[in-house]
Amino acid sequence: MELSQLKMFKVVADHGSIVQAAKVLHCVPSNITNRLKLLEQEFLGYANKILAVCQEAKRALAPDAVPSGVLKIGAIESAATGRLPILLSKYHHLYPDVQMQFSTGTWSQLINDVVGHNLDGAIIAVNATHPDIAQVEVYKEPLVMIASPSVGAIRAPHDLEQMNIFMWPEGCPYRRALEGWLNEHHVSAAITSIASYGTILGCVSAGAGVSLVPVGVFEQFKKIGNISGYTFSQLSPVQNYFVWNKHVGFHRAKDAFAELLQNEFKGL
Repeated sequence: MELSQLKMFKVVADHGSIVQAAKVLHCVPSNITNRLKLLEQEFLGYANKILAVCQEAKRALAPDAVPSGVLKIGAIESAATGRLPILLSKYHHLYPDVQMQFSTGTWSQLINDVVGHNLDGAIIAVNATHPDIAQVEVYKEPLVMIASPSVGAIRAPHDLEQMNIFMWPEGCPYRRALEGWLNEHHVSAAITSIASYGTILGCVSAGAGVSLVPVGVFEQFKKIGNISGYTFSQLSPVQNYFVWNKHVGFHRAKDAFAELLQNEFKGL
């Protein structure tokens, strides 16, 4: 934040309009508008941090109290689809005074939201290296190759040649695992990006192609029928993590959620 931005803001406030302020400052209105937008973005970041500190202060007044208040949790869609429905229900039963706000996103979006105090915590499938992030391992997600029985059994990477492969877009750790496996066996295959497990499963069950998904997603969707699963020892399970902003101190609702996560998936 620059002092010139604050002076510009004051001139706009004193004269009641950007046009009048531009005349006083001898510049074009668009210059003031752009500078004010930058100032607004910076203030938003400060506002989020201030509100987070205020919430922390309130929680610190009663550290032994039952978890309550608003808890904002995010997760990648594979976790939201395969692992969390039962856990979220259990958390709500244990802590009915907590108002859960749940959302999904890519791992990079979720990390940014945790850093920016827009989320209290998130479940991702990559090892976060951001300096503001703390994390704990929660479970490893085995991977399953899925296909309709109509395309035949998949016993080796070369069986995927000439097949349509549906995966989440670039950056997805499960996609990276598949690409690494195919490259290791010198298999060239085109991958279609689809940012929805529901759509991916629909395409696979219709016999349009195959996909590699976390076992939690497979367990949820295999009940719809016409989907077979195949596992390979070279496709190692992917570690999932719970992350939070390490600059946030006492947060009873978040800590209780992290504890439930670890207990619920112990051994996975």
